Amino acid sequence: MIDLIGYGAFFLSTALIFSLVTLGLNLQWGLTGLFNVGLAGFVAIGAYTSALLTTPDDPARLGGFGLPILAGWAGAMVVGGVAAALTGIATLRLRSDYLAITTFGVAVVVQLVALNAQKLSGGPFGIGFIPRPFGSLAETPLLFNLSNLAVVSAVTLITYLALEHLSRSPWGRALKALREDERAAISLGKSASFYRVQAFAVGGAIMALAGALQAHFTGFIAPDNYLPILTFQVWVMLIVGGSGSNLGGVIGSILVWAIWAGSGTLTSFLFPPEQQARAASLQIVAIGVMLCVILLVRPNGLFGDRPKRPRFGKRAKLAAAKSGSGS
Repeated sequence: MIDLIGYGAFFLSTALIFSLVTLGLNLQWGLTGLFNVGLAGFVAIGAYTSALLTTPDDPARLGGFGLPILAGWAGAMVVGGVAAALTGIATLRLRSDYLAITTFGVAVVVQLVALNAQKLSGGPFGIGFIPRPFGSLAETPLLFNLSNLAVVSAVTLITYLALEHLSRSPWGRALKALREDERAAISLGKSASFYRVQAFAVGGAIMALAGALQAHFTGFIAPDNYLPILTFQVWVMLIVGGSGSNLGGVIGSILVWAIWAGSGTLTSFLFPPEQQARAASLQIVAIGVMLCVILLVRPNGLFGDRPKRPRFGKRAKLAAAKSGSGS
């Protein structure tokens, strides 16, 4: 029972870290309409920045400043936000398809730099000995996992509440106006490029924060952690939860990660060790089937707005009568 509780805390911590990335993507795509398929790069930037700032000195690479963990998280958000802002300034004038190609290229460049710049990132061997918030409790897995879950939950809750406030603020309404009708918003004096760069920067900072949390949660990072499959997972989480809904982003992340982790565990039981490498592709199949089912039932996701269906028969007549009596 204790092991089950510990695993549940570990699972929820991982799912909530994914939900932070999804919240950042929801700000960029769901609220502003910016098609970012390079989010793995911004997660990697946050993870490596925080790791370099907080790890002990290592003569084999740069960094190793030994700063507190909170300083690493703050530095990750600053560097991730600046990187996203620079990317936005250079690319946000492109159309959505070209923007997607460009952001994907940025993520590939970041991953290749992490893989080859051994003096900076440790190369393919990654960075280890990253301090954990409750490293002294590592010998007690239950307390360690519960403590990490409390920290990740607090950060996710603060980010969620902040984004909910921003989405209802004049700034958030301006982003929605640019997404719905850019010409109308510009005619009201709104600068499209200014607001989009801001949204892209804030979303990138949140993704970088998620990467920093993940780095300190596991204690080790490597370039293989930030492959394009990460982008695929987060986009599915947002689509399942409902684009434009912060609550949907959180619930969608937990649901998709449960299916992803559950299918991985199931294949390890059903297939012999020599076939498990091939059977791992069943995880993507399970996610694809779930995505199709949800989109058939809820085309806009679990918490997205339901499209209005045309009315027929008696309902149409009653609606027409009400509209006629009202006029």
